[in-house]
Amino acid sequence: MSELTILSILILLFITFLFLSSFIKILKEYERGVVFMLGRFYRVKGPGLVILIPFIQTMTRIELRTLVMDVPTQDVISKDNISTKVNAVVYFKVIDPEKAIIQVANFIEATGQLAQTTLRSVLGEHELDEMLSQREQLNTRLRKILDEQTDCWGIKVTQVEIKDVDIDESMRRAIAKQAEAERDRRAKVIHADGELQASTKLSEAADILAKSPGAIQLRYLDTLSNISSDKSHTIVFPIDILTKLLDKNTGETS
Repeated sequence: MSELTILSILILLFITFLFLSSFIKILKEYERGVVFMLGRFYRVKGPGLVILIPFIQTMTRIELRTLVMDVPTQDVISKDNISTKVNAVVYFKVIDPEKAIIQVANFIEATGQLAQTTLRSVLGEHELDEMLSQREQLNTRLRKILDEQTDCWGIKVTQVEIKDVDIDESMRRAIAKQAEAERDRRAKVIHADGELQASTKLSEAADILAKSPGAIQLRYLDTLSNISSDKSHTIVFPIDILTKLLDKNTGETS
């Protein structure tokens, strides 16, 4: 067999391989094939072996696994006119391959652009404090809006997460001062509440002691006992209390 014959066989085998590969496809478990016949939608096939009619049918692969998309940093003006930079991540997947191919030219790019505009519009309706403290609620709202708008494309948005909310250094200092002032206010309120409660209890105790002179004398004696253990203190005891105690003791002795 001449070299020319061998070369011709190899070329023929290569052409045959290309011909067969053009209409024999193997789809993985997480893939589907959207098949068109003469330009019209035919059906969704897969997974497994898919055989196409050469020159009549064409197929586009679609992945059904959850896709992860980073939303680039967006400049957002909050409701209280504070400039921030916000980025996020979106998790979505194709649930209807036919719609994902027919209804939109590029469903990944379309979802990304929609996520950017939705992020700016939704966060622009909230103040900075809400962006920082209500992130879970904002994530839920963003997911619902994106899911509703991408439903006609056969896309299911499963989760949206706001990653970072960045502000300039001057605003950070202002927020730190505001937080410090809030802590001072709370401390003063707690201290005032404690003083109010203490004064109320002392007033009640004074009323009870006023109704029982003997209780007042016992209170003085208890106080005297507590401070007498420290010899560094000079104790001044009211003479009227001593007189009353002496008179009481004299009366009891007689």
